[in-house]
Amino acid sequence: MNFQKLCFATLVFMTMVAVGSASAGTCSNATLNGVWGYVSSGFGGDGTPRALVGQATSDGKGNLSGTETKSKDGTILTVTFTGTYSVAKNCTGSLTVIQQDGTTKNANFVFDNSKKGFQVIQTDSGHVDAGFGLAQGAAVCGATGKKLTFAANLDGTINGVGPAAVVGQAILDGKGNISGTGTFSLNGSIVTGSITGTYTENTDCTGTAQITPSGFSTLNFYFVVVNAGKEILMIETDTNTIVSGNMQQ
Repeated sequence: MNFQKLCFATLVFMTMVAVGSASAGTCSNATLNGVWGYVSSGFGGDGTPRALVGQATSDGKGNLSGTETKSKDGTILTVTFTGTYSVAKNCTGSLTVIQQDGTTKNANFVFDNSKKGFQVIQTDSGHVDAGFGLAQGAAVCGATGKKLTFAANLDGTINGVGPAAVVGQAILDGKGNISGTGTFSLNGSIVTGSITGTYTENTDCTGTAQITPSGFSTLNFYFVVVNAGKEILMIETDTNTIVSGNMQQ
């Protein structure tokens, strides 16, 4: 490599480093602004399994509020919360929320997906709980009449049965009906079959779904639409289930 080529390569490398450093350090409280959906799972301070799906609204100034539906070892609860957050220049942050029952939760998060999403972990001692969130974006929610196909992936635990997981294809017809197929693993026993169901989607991009796999009882879910309608975060709301996940177009 001659001297001219070496200088050019060095210039390109230094430019990439400079651009990378500049783009990485451009976050503030204003980055967390608007409506966000999130899902997480893990274990509570008592060692029992937990899962939750929620929707939060942040003002870009360090304040947030929202609602989440969660399973605490199979007991389903819906709670509201308020809280505060702080975002550092390097796109990491922390938050504290106070739920309606007075419970305080703390977490750390890191932005990803061009600041349209984040990874989050609870930081309260004894808890092992992590997940991710996405901005709602320009989602059009409600009975749109538009047919959409999603790939679904959910897992967790069913009390009295054991670990559970499902991967499937769900077709939402835009009018409140669901069809598709799924492969289910219930404590290691594999079943593949069709699914049918119904759903109700609210204008605030939350909703509920009732899905019946062939040969099984109806399963009930709460969901939050994110990523401009391209993704749905879900949690099963049947007693004794701790199952959550997402569906993506």
